Amino acid sequence: MENFRDPSNPQYNQRFLTTEELEERLHRHGDPISIPKVLDAYEMAQSVHAQQVRNDGTPYFYHSARTARIIMEELHAYDTDLIIAALLHDVLEDSSTITKGVLEYNFGSYVAYVVDMLTKDLAKARLDPDAVDVAHAERLRVASEDCLLIKLSARLDNIRCLSFNLKRNPIVYITNTLERYLPLADATSNVRLHYLASAIRSEANTFLG
Repeated sequence: MENFRDPSNPQYNQRFLTTEELEERLHRHGDPISIPKVLDAYEMAQSVHAQQVRNDGTPYFYHSARTARIIMEELHAYDTDLIIAALLHDVLEDSSTITKGVLEYNFGSYVAYVVDMLTKDLAKARLDPDAVDVAHAERLRVASEDCLLIKLSARLDNIRCLSFNLKRNPIVYITNTLERYLPLADATSNVRLHYLASAIRSEANTFLG
């Protein structure tokens, strides 16, 4: 599995996945018939996150797009539902109008299930973020492996952005990732999850020096 991150490129956090790149990859490796559906998911995610800016100053949507890019370019996974769920993995948290039912209607029950499993209660998280994160990790323990693939792909992307001041407490973020989420990957025989766990540990070690 190849790492699309160029360590010599200091602007990793400025990169994302364009619609042209997405279409090209799906034409070559995925299901061409599914392209309109995947582009609909891309547009939905882009719309939901349009007004959001991350702590590093970049559009939030870049993170969603890079998560899908990791799924395709590093894991070489081109399942339509997996890519769609990766693009949409934060929309239920960040939209007051999109619901699980809306996702099911537009993209099917499995995509709706995966995105729902990846969704945290942000109201509770503001009061007790640590407890919510622990509960979220436990929820993923019994979820489908696709949920964990997207979660760890998103975490990998975030850790790659820590040097751009993405998180207020990067050490806590790394520690929680290593202690709460990577054991879930280590307990499986899924080679893609093992790749993500290894990549996250490598990026964490690089950041920590």
